[in-house]
Amino acid sequence: MSEKVDVLLFGLGAIGSFYAYVLSKSDNVRLTVVARSNYDAVKSNGLTINSEVYGSHTYRPYKVVRTPAEAQQTFDYVVCAHKAIAQSTVSVQLAPAVDAMKTTLVIIQNGVGNEEPFRNTFPDNTIITCVTWVGALQTSPGVIKHTRSEHTQLGLFPNPKLDKSVEQGRLDTFTVLLKVGGTPFNVEGNMQVKRWEKVVWNAAWNSVTTLTLLDTQSWLKSENGNALTRQLMKEVIDVAGKCDVPLSYNLIDELIDKILKMPGIHSSMHADRVAGRQMEVEIILGTPVRKAKEFGIAVPVITTVYTLLTGLNMYLEQESSSHRAEV
Repeated sequence: MSEKVDVLLFGLGAIGSFYAYVLSKSDNVRLTVVARSNYDAVKSNGLTINSEVYGSHTYRPYKVVRTPAEAQQTFDYVVCAHKAIAQSTVSVQLAPAVDAMKTTLVIIQNGVGNEEPFRNTFPDNTIITCVTWVGALQTSPGVIKHTRSEHTQLGLFPNPKLDKSVEQGRLDTFTVLLKVGGTPFNVEGNMQVKRWEKVVWNAAWNSVTTLTLLDTQSWLKSENGNALTRQLMKEVIDVAGKCDVPLSYNLIDELIDKILKMPGIHSSMHADRVAGRQMEVEIILGTPVRKAKEFGIAVPVITTVYTLLTGLNMYLEQESSSHRAEV
């Protein structure tokens, strides 16, 4: 690959900054990042990653902007690593950076149903959808701590309007960028299976660590913690099946065994709650609850957890509005 590849990364939090680092390792990439709360730090000092895998590095993106429009160009790839909140609003913001003939959208987010708002806004574009298993935290503006946790599952969200070979070529080019960046990944034929598997994980651990403030190990040792987690996971799997995404109940044991082998952890949702930010409730829990209602199946645990987290999101918004009013 010798031609320059113009990439815009939207959502420069911990996960976005990690992928910015990976993409920046390719000499062919001209990387523009959209920074908001950390704009001043990244503009002045670049991004720093302190990784248990890669060591400590500081790198400077080609451009640092506040909005996609500020970049004043369109891109070959637009990588969306922002929190999956107000998706339709975000896709409109991205419009100045998207060319219908060349731009591929890469969605790196938690949740299910993420692709539809982008497909509605950009009906002629290729969409690559990704599930990430990266452990990262932004310890201060522009400074990222990365653990050893690192894997990406990706594949096409097929566009019936486009030639399959064209879409495959765009996917292949992006996987080359990940390979050059040195990060492990798998290309999947059916990404909706992988998305729902990750939702089973997120619906459980994000919810309980946020509502109880306990880490995962402490929660599973609590009275009925293990049993409630298993029931929650089963309900998500039941909903997935109704959506023609077949998941085995064996996944419950796999995910609980996986978390038990790890030190007690919290979650990105817990981090948002502690920081007073809006949480990804709708895309992780709201979609399964709405799908369950549509199919007429009972999901009492997910519904209860979703209702509580929705109320907590309302509280966080009220607190944020009150703070803004005082300022």
